[in-house]
Amino acid sequence: MNDESSANAWQELLSEHRAQREEIAQGGGEAAIARQHEKGRLTARERIAGLIDPGSEFLEIGRWAAWGMYEQWGPAPAASVICGLGRVEGRSFMVIANDATVKAGAFYPMTAKKVLRAQRIAMTNRLPLIYLVDSSGVLLPMQDEIFPDEDDFGRIFRNNAVLSAMGVSQLAAIMGNCVAGGGYLPVLCDKLVMTEGSGLYLAGPALVQSSIGQTASHEELGGAEMHSAISGTIDFREPDDESCLARLRALAATLPHDAVSDKFTRQDPVPPARDPAELTQIVTPDPQRQYEIRDVIDCIVDAGSFQEYKAEYGKTMVCGYARIGGQNVGIVSNQHHPEKTEKSGLQFGGVVYHESADKAARFVMDCNQTWLPIVFLQDVYGFMVGRDSEQAGIIRAGAKLVSAISNSRVPKLTVVLGGSYGAGNYALCGKAFDPRFIFAWPTAHYAVMGAGQAASTILQVNIAALKRQGQIPDADEMENLRQQIVDSYEEQTDIRYAAARGWVDEIIEPADTRAVLIQSLAIATRHANDEPFRTGVYQV
Repeated sequence: MNDESSANAWQELLSEHRAQREEIAQGGGEAAIARQHEKGRLTARERIAGLIDPGSEFLEIGRWAAWGMYEQWGPAPAASVICGLGRVEGRSFMVIANDATVKAGAFYPMTAKKVLRAQRIAMTNRLPLIYLVDSSGVLLPMQDEIFPDEDDFGRIFRNNAVLSAMGVSQLAAIMGNCVAGGGYLPVLCDKLVMTEGSGLYLAGPALVQSSIGQTASHEELGGAEMHSAISGTIDFREPDDESCLARLRALAATLPHDAVSDKFTRQDPVPPARDPAELTQIVTPDPQRQYEIRDVIDCIVDAGSFQEYKAEYGKTMVCGYARIGGQNVGIVSNQHHPEKTEKSGLQFGGVVYHESADKAARFVMDCNQTWLPIVFLQDVYGFMVGRDSEQAGIIRAGAKLVSAISNSRVPKLTVVLGGSYGAGNYALCGKAFDPRFIFAWPTAHYAVMGAGQAASTILQVNIAALKRQGQIPDADEMENLRQQIVDSYEEQTDIRYAAARGWVDEIIEPADTRAVLIQSLAIATRHANDEPFRTGVYQV
């Protein structure tokens, strides 16, 4: 792939993703937006725009949630809820807003998962929350996948209570429907605002009539005036969305300014040595194309701040100390071209060898010792296999790295640039290892192994099964079977498939990587874990 074809490939890929982001932003579509406006209500995205400080950036979390899912019930853009980081009256908040243009804001399984992820980010970083509630509750045809488990709908309310007990402020505004069990969310918050025309009740007029034979109006059961003057459930009653948002901003202004833990050190920010826009010139959409990871780092970190750690050892992973927007960090990344080593000869880029795993484990431990947040840049095929690697102790070295990352007390942030395959995903802080934030480029792929390897393995298994049944497939049948496997596998490795299921927080464009990390690090350094760093039994 030459420079021109690489630029064209990037342009095509980014244009496709931008168009799909615009489609997601339309929620339930023009007709649903018009119905929301006819009620005198703003859409979820309009509410967020009116809530956050003018000119500030809203970093959306889980934009692609439910993408391509639930087609039998109608699509659920962004899983019918908008979540993200925004500034209100100069203070940072996690904002969670139901999108009533999508199935009246009903909760799908991914809706609950997305809200729980947003709450977890807030809990870990001691970040206050604002909920903009406008939801009809659980999507009943899927209630068995939403209702009962520890990572389902009820966990949201448990988190409300735990967050409040931790001293994390929560503001809620009921700006439409808030019914059945969903009513507990705003009432478990610290401050509660409600607009005229909204409804807060465990059961609506029809259900009350059928259940107990009582006739009651919407207002008698759960109107804003009733909850303001009679039940005392709400704290503020507002006539419309605009005045409600103004009230929320005024309440936000009463909260403390953003905290920064004194464990983490900062210096004055310095621009990077290279323009972040150059990242699409350094890295191509072709996963086989080699590049120098230090060039990527130069586009992300403050100029002159990178100090490489053990530069001549374990060369397929590049580690070092740096600053991003003035914030001191450690960086763990995959080199993406072959490296000649004194001891082991030529080593493949993007592969974790025992020396590189040893180095990275030691580096992660050191970052914990000195309270440096760690940024992982993933483009990894996995761990080296084969007799020599096994005899050198690759599993032991990998276990050492996994243990260090698992027990890390400092904030971890992960950016997936390209491949995230097999145990390499784990070793560079995949979702299972509690990164404070995890982002991916459009070029990223998640899988246990590459599509070609998987197709060969699955094909061999399928052919063996057919032969046991007395069937011998011919060459055309085998090729068709192989292509079906590849097509299915490639669909599942697309990063949008991963983002739809919450395995990454957001798909970002390469040029935005530094800015996103600066914003995320400001959140991640609000709170330092009081627990000492310890690893338990350690493979040495």
